[in-house]
Amino acid sequence: MAQQPQADRPGTPTGYPYVRHRQANEEYQVLANSWRYSSAFSNKLFFTVVDYDEGADVFQQLNMNSAPTFMHFPAKGKPKRADTFDLQRIGFASEQLAKWIADRTDVQIRVFRPPNYSGTIALALLVSLVGGLLYLRRNNLEFIYNKTGWAMAALCVVFAMTSGQMWNHIRGPPYAHKNPQNGQVV
Repeated sequence: MAQQPQADRPGTPTGYPYVRHRQANEEYQVLANSWRYSSAFSNKLFFTVVDYDEGADVFQQLNMNSAPTFMHFPAKGKPKRADTFDLQRIGFASEQLAKWIADRTDVQIRVFRPPNYSGTIALALLVSLVGGLLYLRRNNLEFIYNKTGWAMAALCVVFAMTSGQMWNHIRGPPYAHKNPQNGQVV
């Protein structure tokens, strides 16, 4: 049904550092899992992923010069122009992809997003740590007014932000990338 390069697979040294590829892959996985676990699941529709590093010849055969790309391959005949999803115009949200699939195949997919508990867990952890610290130090709260402690904390934050750590955390660049021409890891 759809074809798109895999973005930043865990456990592999290669992957695309682009945030757009990662986001498109996450939306694609949400859509594929919504179809897989729906009550209407059947063999009318298949989802697949092609990684450029492992299937560059597939990209050449399909004359694809940009990634990510979502394509529909009809059961009979060749793909038409409308069988390629227009990412630039529509975006790659799972709901938009589901609507496009419904237009192309008459298969309705209800998108189920997995719950994200990370914010709740982080808030509970922060409240627990602050509450525990204040409970342990309830008789002596002078450390809150310690200028040296606050200065050291501020310097740690500044150094972490300017060291490139946040850039690496946000962008997620790969440690190494395989050259498709000669297979050499760069």
